[in-house]
Amino acid sequence: MHISAGDTAWMLTSTALVLFMLPGLALFYGGLVGAKNVVATMVQSFVAIGLISLLWVIVGYSLAFGKDHGGVIGSLSNVMLRGVGVSPTHFAPTIPALVYMAFQMKFAVITPALIAGAFCERMRFRGYLVFIGLWSLIVYCPFAHAEWGGGILGTGGLHAIDFAGGSVVHELAGAAALATAFYLKRTKQLDAPHNVPLVLLGAGILWFGWFGFNAGSATSAGGVAAYALVNTQLGASAAMLSWMGFEWWRKKKPSGVGIAAGAVAGLAAITPASGYVPPWAAIIIGVAAGSLCYFAVNLKEVLHYDDSLDVVGVHMVGGMIGVLLTGVFASLAVNAAGEAGGLVQLGRQAVLAVAGVVYPFVMTWLILLVTDKLVGLKVTDADEEVGLDVAEHGERGYGWSHPVPATVAAGDGSGGDLDQIAAQPVD
Repeated sequence: MHISAGDTAWMLTSTALVLFMLPGLALFYGGLVGAKNVVATMVQSFVAIGLISLLWVIVGYSLAFGKDHGGVIGSLSNVMLRGVGVSPTHFAPTIPALVYMAFQMKFAVITPALIAGAFCERMRFRGYLVFIGLWSLIVYCPFAHAEWGGGILGTGGLHAIDFAGGSVVHELAGAAALATAFYLKRTKQLDAPHNVPLVLLGAGILWFGWFGFNAGSATSAGGVAAYALVNTQLGASAAMLSWMGFEWWRKKKPSGVGIAAGAVAGLAAITPASGYVPPWAAIIIGVAAGSLCYFAVNLKEVLHYDDSLDVVGVHMVGGMIGVLLTGVFASLAVNAAGEAGGLVQLGRQAVLAVAGVVYPFVMTWLILLVTDKLVGLKVTDADEEVGLDVAEHGERGYGWSHPVPATVAAGDGSGGDLDQIAAQPVD
């Protein structure tokens, strides 16, 4: 193993690109909620950067990529990055281990942040902090180890393949979103998206950062990265147009929100396949994701779960589509380190897809119960009415004409000004 300057430069760039997806997610989710919840929604993405990064360095990386224990968890040998330095690791033999750790850190950060779209406007901020911290250690780290760290789902057993996180990121986040949507039932109707331009800008930033997300998962600047980059573009493009076409057909007008959602669905679906399939297959995966995710989103009214920003329909369903179709289209000509597509591999992928829903759903429900007992999760009806920008953070997203009264901004907890604030229009 030796360090390649070119590979290292690409991975440093990819790490920064994936981090940039967090502000993109903040804008995407922030534009989709009502104006009185834009700050609270965007803050959830930003605070995940700090909290999960520290947890990852302290113990998360070791749990995910430390020495295997029983195929389900890593050892504590790399706690506080002990033994992780500039020498390469077998996971990425041409870059410093610290760079690989940092790249994987960004995946650990964005995954719990994705879940927030299912419960925006409903969860207390302190509950959110406890929830995502526990979820990262109990759900994300073990599953990442099982698939990517040499555990039972990946090279250590089943040999299911997931190039950049169709199961590890998108299915996990989507299944957790489903659990939270059932647990935190809504008491009021969700406000319409207050700023569609923010949604489109956020989706564009996500798309841009996704090239680091997928092509960076090659851990080198070679041919596999080239396939992953091209496939990312094709999968997102095909899904965007597919979603747009179905919405245009059913509702007679294509919406900006729908176009953005279709692109993100395609990005989620192509993620597990990006470094394993030829470009023509990426187009098929994108078309499948755009159409199936569109109908999955509309099923929530039939199945009676309140997934506020469609994390389940876009990420869980999109991730499952990608995981399964990777088993059909994977080609050793694209990536000799992968597996050949076929019935056997499709069966392996099906096991991975099911595991990526069942495990996070069950564990998320338990974490929600524990967190609720510890610090409380659901905001009060009064706080939900006034909006979490004021109730949880003491500020407005658009409060130039109506500043937050000092008693609320100071966080005295009295709540005496909430009725007055709720009655004020937002410019």
